[in-house]
Amino acid sequence: MNILYCGDKNIIDGLIISILSILKNTKEKLYIYVLTMNYKTEKKKYEPLNNSYIEVLNNLVKKYNKDNFVKLIDITDIVYECLPKANLNTNFTPFCMLRLYADQVKELPDKILYLDNDVVALKDPKELYNIDNSNYEVVGALDYYGSIFFRKKLTQKDYLNSGVLLLNLDLIRKNKLFEKSRNRCRKVKMMLPDQTAINIYSNNKLIVDRRFNEQKQIDNKTVFRHFTTTFKFWPVFHTQKVKPWDIDRLHNILHEHKIDDVLDDYKQVVRRIKNE
Repeated sequence: MNILYCGDKNIIDGLIISILSILKNTKEKLYIYVLTMNYKTEKKKYEPLNNSYIEVLNNLVKKYNKDNFVKLIDITDIVYECLPKANLNTNFTPFCMLRLYADQVKELPDKILYLDNDVVALKDPKELYNIDNSNYEVVGALDYYGSIFFRKKLTQKDYLNSGVLLLNLDLIRKNKLFEKSRNRCRKVKMMLPDQTAINIYSNNKLIVDRRFNEQKQIDNKTVFRHFTTTFKFWPVFHTQKVKPWDIDRLHNILHEHKIDDVLDDYKQVVRRIKNE
């Protein structure tokens, strides 16, 4: 399976947990690619993922299968050719939009499963990965909240969550899906920049069951649990954000213990990184 992640050094906790959860649930070979870049503004500097972190993860995945690998790819030059200027000062950093440049990265295979760093596998992802996506630019599940409010057709929910997407990069290049999305992010300020752009321009997409990208509550069929921001209406309306590396909040607020074995392994990997 070809897997893609994107981000700066702040994704390392989620990256470790997500990769460990996949290793626990599949015997498939894993070819994991991570896109990063150098980016700074006058007020803030974002640090790219350190290759030493990747080396630890690369050694880890090879313990499960010698052919597995984790590879870091710096795409700073590619991003700066079409910087998403209109969305640089939103709540979503430029690193959230790195997936929109995947079609420009020669090292990436045409079929690849993109995952946000707050996505955790609970079952073997090969069921999603093995879907025939030859006629689809993207394969994904509906966004739990966005599909209610945003849609191309009033009678049909079609707004995908971009945190779990099976990509056909060959078709994406031919149809210029990501190229159009990048250009929109450069010119138009949006609330959810990359996700919104993908939904606007994707015409060949396959919508799959929410168990492949569960954003609310897991059951025994859930393949991927995506720890997105949720809305709470009691006692007052508020947003709630609990990530898998916020272990105390994961236990105390979500009462989630299904990935405790993964979190135990995660703590060991973090200690190893600090030591090295």
